[in-house]
Amino acid sequence: MRTIILGGTGFIGRALARLLLHQGHEVVVPSRRPDRVPAVLGQGILAAPFDGVSGAGWAGLLTPGTAIVNLAGENIADGRWTPDKKRRILESRMEAGAAVMDAISRAGVLPAALVQASAVGYYGARGPESVSEDAPAGGNFLAQVARRWEDSTRAAEDLGVRRVVVRTGMVLGPGGALAKMLPVFRLGLGGPLGAGTQMLPWIHLDDEAGAIAFLLRSPGLAGPFNLAAPEAVDSRGFARALGRALGRPALLPAPGLALKLLLGQMAEEVLLSGARAEPDKLLAAGYRFRHPSLAGALADALGRT
Repeated sequence: MRTIILGGTGFIGRALARLLLHQGHEVVVPSRRPDRVPAVLGQGILAAPFDGVSGAGWAGLLTPGTAIVNLAGENIADGRWTPDKKRRILESRMEAGAAVMDAISRAGVLPAALVQASAVGYYGARGPESVSEDAPAGGNFLAQVARRWEDSTRAAEDLGVRRVVVRTGMVLGPGGALAKMLPVFRLGLGGPLGAGTQMLPWIHLDDEAGAIAFLLRSPGLAGPFNLAAPEAVDSRGFARALGRALGRPALLPAPGLALKLLLGQMAEEVLLSGARAEPDKLLAAGYRFRHPSLAGALADALGRT
């Protein structure tokens, strides 16, 4: 199968591209800098021109046997949410979705499957109760961004395309959110964020890529799937597990008020609230997690840093 990955040079995209190549896919990564794709992803991954807003340059690669994975979007956890940052967060996702639909229109053929990225932030702040994929979207900014991100390619379903939406938790691997935490935790200064009771859905990078690959090759599966590990944990539990993995104390909480003063709305919605998103649909479909426990996932991720 040929698989086209928008956002293929990002943290998740790199892992997915390499896994799919290993599994025998022809992997194509549209990019504004196609000349840089081999340097980022290695040999064997093909590049195509991408202007960020349309299918020009890569729509001709679509065939009835092609799959599209849309992971493209501005990093939500990179600094304070200024009005301009919030605009880029939303617009980057809407433009990528529009590019997917434009490519399908230009190609005049329907792809075999479309995997649309989203996030567990779709559910908003839910507290400790379990949340399944049929729960409604929350009302905060992040939830509405996730809802509109998902909707950006919903028209593909009306055309008859099998579309899967992956609502992802915090991804643990060499890089990403974990890399930002390590300096403080290695100094023994880490701890829970705020009260520490907010749920923190997580998934290892191997399982993030593995689950997407599984969903691509499962023609009977469609709709939203929570991509989060089976072991639920709150912020306090996560801090303790990371401290144990590093052999450091992790008892110093980061006061919620200080985080809000420093990072504003981003702290409120990303760091200090969460939802217990369960992977019930993924497990029922037959996916087996390589890293179902937090301790094992952290040990593996830290071993690669």
